[in-house]
Amino acid sequence: MFEQVDATVTVEEAPSWHRGVFDFPNPVNDYAARSTAGLVITLAVAAIVVDQPWLYGILALGFVLRVAGGPRYSPFGRLAVHVLAPKVWRREKTVPGPPKRFAQAVGLAFTGTAFVLSLAGFGLAAQIVVGALIAAAFLEFAFGVCLGCIAFGYLQRAGVIPDDVCEACNDVTLFGRG
Repeated sequence: MFEQVDATVTVEEAPSWHRGVFDFPNPVNDYAARSTAGLVITLAVAAIVVDQPWLYGILALGFVLRVAGGPRYSPFGRLAVHVLAPKVWRREKTVPGPPKRFAQAVGLAFTGTAFVLSLAGFGLAAQIVVGALIAAAFLEFAFGVCLGCIAFGYLQRAGVIPDDVCEACNDVTLFGRG
């Protein structure tokens, strides 16, 4: 009457509450990434001008959301993927996702540092840190040069990041293009 079912489940088959929740897209549309960088530049310039902790916090939160799930949770990411890239750039060029996620994590380190510095009353130091972020974001936006992606490539070649994290990244060139 009842059919016996094998109850052994491997780890790969086991359901997971987080499967898909923190996935980062791979590959990524390079023009969407460049659009996001342009939006980051705009908010970062405003943060430097206003020089208030809450604005550095919003900037850092955007990076947290993009590290967590790419454009899924980030308003800038959604705007870039669904509006700016298709309607402004009107092109698509796919590049590996893991270096872009790494670049977002580097951006989080910069903006998180700026947020803490600003909270501690070191506004000028926060402005300098965000100024460096603006320089990196500008290279991404204007020229498609992703400094975080370049660093990812060097770290992977040095063995710090395992090859299986991004097999396509063995081809990352000096200009961060896969």
